[in-house]
Amino acid sequence: MAARTRTTTKDRPAYRCTECGWTTAKWVGRCGECQAWGTVEEQGAPAVRTTAPGRVTAPARPIAQVDGRVATARSTGVAELDRVLGGGLVPGAVVLLAGEPGVGKSTLLLDVAAKASSEQGRTLYVTGEESAGQVRLRADRIGALSDHLYLAAETDLAAVLGHLDDVKPSLLVLDSVQTVASPEIDGAPGGMAQVREVAGALIRASKERGMSTILVGHVTKDGAIAGPRLLEHLVDVVLHFEGDRHARLRLIRGVKNRYGATDEVGCFELHDEGITGLADPSGLFLTRRDEPVPGTCLTVTLEGRRPLVAEVQALTVASQIPSPRRTTSGLETSRVSMMLAVLEQRGRIHQIGKCDIYSATVGGVKLSEPSADLAVALALASAASDTPLPKNLVAIGEVGLAGEVRRVTGVQRRLAEAARLGFTRALVPPDPGKVPAGMTVTEVTDVGEALRVLPRKGSGDGGSNRTRRADKEPR
Repeated sequence: MAARTRTTTKDRPAYRCTECGWTTAKWVGRCGECQAWGTVEEQGAPAVRTTAPGRVTAPARPIAQVDGRVATARSTGVAELDRVLGGGLVPGAVVLLAGEPGVGKSTLLLDVAAKASSEQGRTLYVTGEESAGQVRLRADRIGALSDHLYLAAETDLAAVLGHLDDVKPSLLVLDSVQTVASPEIDGAPGGMAQVREVAGALIRASKERGMSTILVGHVTKDGAIAGPRLLEHLVDVVLHFEGDRHARLRLIRGVKNRYGATDEVGCFELHDEGITGLADPSGLFLTRRDEPVPGTCLTVTLEGRRPLVAEVQALTVASQIPSPRRTTSGLETSRVSMMLAVLEQRGRIHQIGKCDIYSATVGGVKLSEPSADLAVALALASAASDTPLPKNLVAIGEVGLAGEVRRVTGVQRRLAEAARLGFTRALVPPDPGKVPAGMTVTEVTDVGEALRVLPRKGSGDGGSNRTRRADKEPR
């Protein structure tokens, strides 16, 4: 009998995903870990080696004896960025800031680089996308000039590391990580291998020198950070810079933060003179009017821990085509369609389904939180009946398909923000908690009760039996 030949593990080829490092014994078109297409490549199975014990850099100590003062955050000079970072930049920390082209990443970081530089700590700004003269023109425009801010235009990793030896900065800003390449690694700048090498070298330099580093990253057309997913795992903080190019508002959201919470949001306003932080951005999302207008309703959304008052607008027009239009801006189309179905079925507003519907927010804010459902429904009902809602009214609550109004988180913080801006009436789900002084809160359990706030002939306040004022104790 012929003996069978057995393929050993050492001779068997291995396949590895260049995106996340997942390995498999056979080639597949799609990675089983990160679900990326076309990233699985063949690699020779490495021989099993044993690593001998080596020399340690520092002896292990009890954790209580480790000095935590070396990891104290240092302010960047921009309060809104410090809010998202958890107090500032930690020495040795590496921050990845990603955003769409033209959103204002370079403008913000140039301002941060100038304000963070001082006699105690220099700042090195390395640009790989622009010339030094172009960056200087932007610095003149936004007033980001400092004697301790050093500027270099480089695309070679070895040259960047050489600048670190010459300047010895306490903060490095690299714009962007996809433009720098190492001659020791094959591949074009921005490729997966190059991005891994550049990021790894700069992370090692940051940890060894105790230098804070901010890396600018590109994003794909889907909004994800370009390059290998390993890049997000290597860095300490991942921030997303968001905003509509045609609006003034910019938001920084924390996706990952080893030194603080990820539920904070920084608000900025982009203008001709640069970019400035907004400690109170609610004014950008409101339209001040002497008299209420049909089709408008105010709500309070939570961006991280920060409550923001936003305005929802709706317009209904008799449709001239068999399939009416549904156009949204700043709102999720699926949520608006759900509110239209609930109003038609549960609110008995039958004519709304035959109209062209246009809904939007004010100031470029995007409302994806379910707490805006009640405001969207009231704005659509107000537009359909051409009846304005009462003045100084805010609506907070999630609406289900059965027409019920559900509770949302942070109702007391939302009401406190509305009361601070001068609003005196609110529609909320049952049991909102303590009511702010000077505000009348009406509890509604379903859409039918909420629609009674629309003025009608011979009708009183439909929510009077559930109305609570600040001078009454919570139930």
